[in-house]
Amino acid sequence: MELTECKLQFSICESSKAAVPVIIVAAGSSSRMNGTDKQLLLLDGIPVIARTLMAFENNPLISDIILVTKADNIPKMQLLAEKFAIRKLTDIVGGGNSREESVLCGLKRVGEHCDAVLIHDGARPLVSGTVISGVVSALEKFPAVTCAVPVKDTIKRVDGDKTVIETPNRSSLYAVQTPQGVHVKYYLSAVKEAGNSISGFTDDMSVMEAAGYPVRITEGSYKNIKITTPEDIILAQYILGSETEE
Repeated sequence: MELTECKLQFSICESSKAAVPVIIVAAGSSSRMNGTDKQLLLLDGIPVIARTLMAFENNPLISDIILVTKADNIPKMQLLAEKFAIRKLTDIVGGGNSREESVLCGLKRVGEHCDAVLIHDGARPLVSGTVISGVVSALEKFPAVTCAVPVKDTIKRVDGDKTVIETPNRSSLYAVQTPQGVHVKYYLSAVKEAGNSISGFTDDMSVMEAAGYPVRITEGSYKNIKITTPEDIILAQYILGSETEE
């Protein structure tokens, strides 16, 4: 893919704070959902991807939404965006063969005025406005930012035979979530440096780390779960129910 750099300038929203676009990646195969497209599963009557779009639509620090999805899902996504009044949606584009390729497809639609961008998993529909705003704010000082939460379980490193070789200190371990944020100029530089190995990265912070850029962590939320397996839908329904009761 041909990569271009953006000018170093934030766009400004009505709140007088820097507003950034977000690329929402929803082009996965849903391989662990028994063939069901997780983006279209209903949570209290609203599709997962619609809830994700609404979270960013309602945040004043988000200027534009770029949705990356499977090519054959584009018409469905357009209809959902119209139904749920996602007015910040500027583009719906087909994704690539890997997550990082899909991110690059989205970056091609980011305006030249853009300095920074958020990247979010379409399958994280319960992300809060506070988490989103925290990442945006940190991007004003750092080239790469991700929300994350401290791990609750003890983590073991194992070898190829599943024999434990190390127990890392849990106090220094965090479970990374999205949105993640990057300064576009530095991210594209990191992608060029990664070359053909780009498809091996599982998140955008790994790309930045590999190129030597510092990554800042902001506060995530244990409610900001990723819908990956059928059990996650049950958990998401429970979280929504508990918030309603509060």
